Formats: sequence, C-alpha cells, structure tokens
Amino acid sequence: MGEVYFYHMTQWPLEQTLPMLIGRALEAGWRVAVRGPDAARLDWLDERLWLGPEEGFLPHGRAGGPRDADQPVLLVEAGAVVANGATCLVSIDGAEIAAEEVAAAERAMVLFDGNDGAAVDIARGQWKALTGAGAKAKYWSQAAGRWEMKAES
Repeated sequence: MGEVYFYHMTQWPLEQTLPMLIGRALEAGWRVAVRGPDAARLDWLDERLWLGPEEGFLPHGRAGGPRDADQPVLLVEAGAVVANGATCLVSIDGAEIAAEEVAAAERAMVLFDGNDGAAVDIARGQWKALTGAGAKAKYWSQAAGRWEMKAES
C-alpha cells in the first residue's frame, strides 16, 4: 500500500510548491497525475507550469489530448480517467482521492492552502477518511518556514 502525504501550505502558494513536489516525483521515476475539481484552475496551473524557468521545466500535459498516455505529468479533472499510468496522484483544491487509489500508488499527495479555513477542513476530512480506511499518512507543515513532518498514522 502506498502512502498519502498531506502538505499544509502556509508560506508558499500552490504554483511554487507543486513544481518542487512534481520534480521529486519525477526524480523517483514516477509518472504523476495532478487532480483538481475545476477545469479553469487546471488551465491556470497548466499555464504557470509552462511559464516556469527553463532549467526547472516540467514536461506535462492537460488531459484530453491525443498524447495523454505519453505525458509524465498529466493535469486531470476530478472524475476523469488518468490515462498516463500515474504512480503518483496529487490532489489540489480538495479533489478527492480514494483509499484504493492510495493503495495502488507509490505515493499520493494532498496539497491544501493553510490560509483558507475551508481548505483546511476539507483536508482534515480527507485525512480522517483515508486513515480510517487504512491508508498510511504523513502530515507536512511549513509553518516554521521549511517543511517539517508533524504527524503520521
């Protein structure tokens, strides 16, 4: 069974945190699916990833294209088929991850904005649901300015 890591973003926004985590996943040899609940938000994220620095470029695509299966990183809407054989699943903006998906993955990640009370509540609910279903989980916080593991189940 894989693990799910919860990232409580308080210092860095999504567009700064996500590329770092995707980069590490790619270095581990994993294919990645980033799941979000909103098409417009995924389009925005796609644009940000294309505008990143050349030396840190993350090859990726938006789901629905003819080469989805070839993408090392695929941005997908909740409910859509993950067509790139991802072994790392990333949830943004409260997109759901099922315990079965965590079990089948090398790693799952839940990124949430610690400055948004509703996002924190959703992440707490995801933690309870996933750990209650037997998933191993780790909670990472950057409240002290760097990432620190604060809890694990």
